[in-house]
Amino acid sequence: MNLMSRYEVVGDWGTSRLRLFRVEQGRVTARHDGPGIGAAAGQAEAAFAAAIGPWLEEAAPTQIRLCGMAGARDGWVEAPYADCPADAATWRAAATRFAWRGVPVAIMAGLACTGANGAPDVMRGEETQIFGAMARDPALGQGRSLIVLPGTHNKWAVVQDGRVSSFRTMPTGELFALLRDRSTLGAQADRPDPAREAQGFAEGLARAQEGRPLSSLFAARTMRLRAGRPAEWAAGYLSGLLIGTEIAEVADMLEQADDIWLIGDGRLSTLYAEALGRRGLVAQALDGDACSLAGLGLSGHPHHPHGDPS
Repeated sequence: MNLMSRYEVVGDWGTSRLRLFRVEQGRVTARHDGPGIGAAAGQAEAAFAAAIGPWLEEAAPTQIRLCGMAGARDGWVEAPYADCPADAATWRAAATRFAWRGVPVAIMAGLACTGANGAPDVMRGEETQIFGAMARDPALGQGRSLIVLPGTHNKWAVVQDGRVSSFRTMPTGELFALLRDRSTLGAQADRPDPAREAQGFAEGLARAQEGRPLSSLFAARTMRLRAGRPAEWAAGYLSGLLIGTEIAEVADMLEQADDIWLIGDGRLSTLYAEALGRRGLVAQALDGDACSLAGLGLSGHPHHPHGDPS
């Protein structure tokens, strides 16, 4: 293998998305985006090989590091959970390591904790972004911060003096998708209408403050039937109602935090920042990909090549 063909593969294989990065001499030179682990239908190894097929034709990677649902029980190879409180060293030591086609592979561990109600809680993938954020900004490892990671299963993680001490999961994203796509409350819009959706989101946030989420849900349907609101409004309303209700439920965590950080998709982070702002709270946003890469052992901002490398 010549120097020009030496590369590593790092990535986050989540529930709904696969993001793989080809890294050469510490820089991301290509990426591949694909479906989440569920689409692999129990054939994660074959799906991974197909995803990096064009890169394999040139040469095998020198190493592979993955986080997320690749380490789930129904993923590629199961990785354990590191118990909270956990720092970066504890988490890295718990990774599952093996060889694939002669290439060293590390699948990073998840994190686990027990909630105040006595129920267990887990995360896979988000911990990589949390530790990556601290690697990029050591100030995050000081004091008590609340890190919010919006997604399918939103995580609210308490980070204290460099350790993830506890977290709470809210399946808001999954619930929103079910209500919008598979219930009588949602409706598919013919075309995007950001203004109508933003109006619905604001009304949903306001309704969430009333503290009656179940009865408020039905308004997503009745306002279309009787008040002429469009489907775009209903989608925004459901999103605002659910996010507002979620934030109300974590009020105790918000009160105890020195600062609040958002990591993840830019659009989702913007919605959460708006919802938190309604409560007079300011959250700082961090790029999800950059935090993932830092957590997987890379520093600095990712370099995205021109065009679609996949």
